[in-house]
Amino acid sequence: MAVYKFYLGHRELSKAVFEWDAADRTALLTAFMLMEVFSHWLWCLFVWYRRDTYGAYVDINLLYPVWISVSIVGVFLLWMSSRFSPVRSVSSNLHIWQALIITIYSVYITFIVAILGHSSLVTGVSLVGGAMLGMMLINRNYVWRAFIGQIIAILAVSLLPYFGITIPNLRQLTATTLPPSIHSYMTHSDMTIIKNEALTWEGLNHLRQSSNLLWRSTHIYMSLPKAIFIIYMFRILLVSLDDSRRETLRHANQDELTQLKNRRYGLKKMKYALATVREYQDLSVMLLDLDWFKQINDNYGHDVGDQVLIEVSQTLSQSLTDKTIISRYGGEEFLIVLPDTKHDSAMMIAEQLRLNIAEHVMKIEGLADFNVTASFGLYTLTYEERACIAQGYEKITQQKTVARTSPLIKPIATQRAESQIASMQKLPSDICQRLISTADKALYEAKHRGRNQVVSANEMWAEKKGGKQSLYKSR
Repeated sequence: MAVYKFYLGHRELSKAVFEWDAADRTALLTAFMLMEVFSHWLWCLFVWYRRDTYGAYVDINLLYPVWISVSIVGVFLLWMSSRFSPVRSVSSNLHIWQALIITIYSVYITFIVAILGHSSLVTGVSLVGGAMLGMMLINRNYVWRAFIGQIIAILAVSLLPYFGITIPNLRQLTATTLPPSIHSYMTHSDMTIIKNEALTWEGLNHLRQSSNLLWRSTHIYMSLPKAIFIIYMFRILLVSLDDSRRETLRHANQDELTQLKNRRYGLKKMKYALATVREYQDLSVMLLDLDWFKQINDNYGHDVGDQVLIEVSQTLSQSLTDKTIISRYGGEEFLIVLPDTKHDSAMMIAEQLRLNIAEHVMKIEGLADFNVTASFGLYTLTYEERACIAQGYEKITQQKTVARTSPLIKPIATQRAESQIASMQKLPSDICQRLISTADKALYEAKHRGRNQVVSANEMWAEKKGGKQSLYKSR
């Protein structure tokens, strides 16, 4: 992949971070470094071109070796980021090249910080931003070691003047006579005094302001574009991570074939619907199974069977509202949960779904058109039945809590907290499986009665001796 032609778009950065190989990421990092070094080279060119104006604030004699050093580092990074980069042809030495690149860049940035007069803005952006960007693209151990080494080097460079060691500095200010107490408002890094001509207070102050304007503008020029670029990079990276997270959740919660919610997510949403049922609201559960589906696979092949499942899933999605929880329960079985739906309404919905599936014509290329049917098992958990289950479960929970602990041992506040937790967990953990098992018994009865029909577990219980059966006691 040619790294010298790259774009900073969302998709391209995602590929660079997650899909490109180590050699391409290394070349991309050197390209970013090259952009920064080139901006330094342009600054040197600008100062040299305006040397008559800025010669009083910049040591022009020192500028030339600095410019040469910047050019040498730039040529090296240009070579490393080009299509002829050795990191591509000698893959076995990739880690060595990564270590060399990060070391040269760290030494170079330390040199730039020192030669510019120890700017905290340039130092901070280079340390934090460079390390974060490097960790995205190359071996993190190398970047971490270079980060620690760069901190030590910058601290050493900053402390050396206090031990009488003079470090070359591009910053200078020309003056002959110095007003008293000049050091009260000028530090060592602000100026280098070269005796040249006598100045008044006003003249010296003018020079000082002009010098500060130049150097502060220089620090902003060398720091803010890099900072903005790095923030932009991380913003796009976070967007790509959010997209990856959504994609992961979609695959984790969605059935790949039918695009419906999968069994795990369907049960999770069903449990949440049960926990949030309001007063006097019923909840209905449907379990449907396609009739003679095995014969479709045996006679026409699994590809046709998959197409049937896809079209039935589309029929279900189009026939039901967004509040309905639809999931593929397994194989040719589908689980449908209808929050806040009475038994009579659920029976009407189930019957309409049965008709929609039976009337839908399966048009498979190369085969004769055919229809499929489905059998439905339905159970409606009324609010009263749910309340009975919650009360029974709460009594058992309280009994277990009393048997397991003693009021003499636990503080009263702890007992109240446990009581609140118990009151929040009103339903047994297997309540969803109980409801589905009950609907499954009705589904089995629909199959027994000849298929392609809807059977209600509530009506089955009502027909039995003794009237309505308790879901809680049927455990």
